[in-house]
Amino acid sequence: MAALHFFNFYKPSLFRIQSRKFFITNVGTSNNRVHKPNINIIRFLSSSSTSLGHSNASKTVGSSETVSKSKAHELWLYNTMSKEKELFKPKVEGKVGMYVCGVTAYDLSHIGHARVYVSFDILFRYLRFMGYEVNYVRNFTDVDDKIIARAVQLGEDPISLSRRFCEEFHKDMDYLYCLHPTVEPRVSDHMPQIIDMIKQILDNGRAYRVEGDVYFSVDEFPQYGRLSGRKLEDNRAGERVAVDSRKKNPADFALWKSAKEGEPFWESPWGAGRPGWHIECSAMSAAYLGYSFDIHGGGMDLIFPHHENEIAQSCAACDKSNISYWIHNGFVTIDSQKMSKSLGNFFTIRQVIELYHPLALRLFLIGTHYRSPINYSDVQLESASDRAYYIYQTLQDCEDVVSQQNESSQKENIPTEILDCIKTFNDVFVTSMSEDLHSPVVLSAISDPLKTANDLLHTRKGKKQKARIQSLAAIEKAIRNVLDILGLMPASYHEVLQQLREKALKRAKLTEDQVIEQINDRNTARKNKEYERSDAIRKHLATLGIALMDSPEGTTWRPAIPLAMQEQHSSQS
Repeated sequence: MAALHFFNFYKPSLFRIQSRKFFITNVGTSNNRVHKPNINIIRFLSSSSTSLGHSNASKTVGSSETVSKSKAHELWLYNTMSKEKELFKPKVEGKVGMYVCGVTAYDLSHIGHARVYVSFDILFRYLRFMGYEVNYVRNFTDVDDKIIARAVQLGEDPISLSRRFCEEFHKDMDYLYCLHPTVEPRVSDHMPQIIDMIKQILDNGRAYRVEGDVYFSVDEFPQYGRLSGRKLEDNRAGERVAVDSRKKNPADFALWKSAKEGEPFWESPWGAGRPGWHIECSAMSAAYLGYSFDIHGGGMDLIFPHHENEIAQSCAACDKSNISYWIHNGFVTIDSQKMSKSLGNFFTIRQVIELYHPLALRLFLIGTHYRSPINYSDVQLESASDRAYYIYQTLQDCEDVVSQQNESSQKENIPTEILDCIKTFNDVFVTSMSEDLHSPVVLSAISDPLKTANDLLHTRKGKKQKARIQSLAAIEKAIRNVLDILGLMPASYHEVLQQLREKALKRAKLTEDQVIEQINDRNTARKNKEYERSDAIRKHLATLGIALMDSPEGTTWRPAIPLAMQEQHSSQS
């Protein structure tokens, strides 16, 4: 069983790291959501040699001053096209164009979607931290077979249904602290661009018409399969590529589908209809980023056929089409099976955050490298929630002590060992994130400054430490800056701690009054030397994920991993 340690403060079981604010922004009603620069300002890491009273002000992204320029401005990313890590070099110095395939909006998003968009939010944030001006485009597919089928099922207009779930998706992203992309185009607003691209592909002899439908001819694109590594003869119709005997090659895919009764349609040179799935992203990425840009991303399930088909279409429309880096995140699995709506083995983001804080879910998601599969379980969510509470409680304690500082403490210099601890943490952050966004290493490295802070806060030796308050301020700032870049910085430590406690009570099916009542019962039992009863109360609460902490000031409680799950978590670690 993972040990619980009590020494005036609670030290949680170590959050499992795999290496292979509760603040909701207003959701707008426009189709294109523009990121407001004043939301979640990204700060540069504080200098490791800075002392309070002699510090440089935090620099926002875009400042002329940089942190460790030789390191921070070197980023290696794994490119699915080349199958290796490559040094990131944007096409235009200082600017990055990034397109990430968005959701097909016909239902609430699941945590597989959360994995995708948290992963690319981390990349977006880190590129901005490096000083790049990022044009981040993430689309909505609001015209699709799945949307139409769901609308028929619910008796709702397909476009109206999709618009409703687009707004629900916006709420989910805000819950998860994902920054708004620069623009979020929708298919229904870009029919002219889609039709123009299909015309161009036809004019270039790479597509053909069949009774009002338009198909892309894979035989006319010899490079087809270079992203996925699949041979043309291995491709199968039916994987979101309709089986149709009229096609020249079973792998040919629809650029335009003729109208069917009861479905939304648009007029085109080939008759009334609607676009195929793949052409939508090619047209919208070209509309906002051009045919040549830096990063195209999405989940690994999009490598084939979606991204393979995007490459074919875009190159067929413009021979200068070129995307430098194709980046894909790993799956979320349940019992080693990919989580997806089609398999019916999924949890929506709303279902998860009903019981767990969104920041705990985000911490869970970035606790595994973005390209590795991540297995969802309640144990892992409990562990992430426990870790989040420990992080924010430590930072809250730092903030409380620092607020009591006086003028004399501001003049003291921070000891070398504290500066070394901060420098090491900052160096690990930059080195790890520059190595294909290795966030799990950063989350592991945060343990050292947290331990140092808790020593200063709670041990006899730490309380007597020279420049204690100034050291705590510097540690809190260093951790805060990193959490900000990782999207883990709440608006208030106090607020997020209270919310984490409320979620724990909900999972335990208890109210705070009921916990206090049991604490009082236990105090009475201890006073009466009924130690077996006292221990039974403590153990009962521990099985529910409520840890009691005794101190000279009395007994308090905090969330913890339930006892049975601690054993399971320990066996998995």
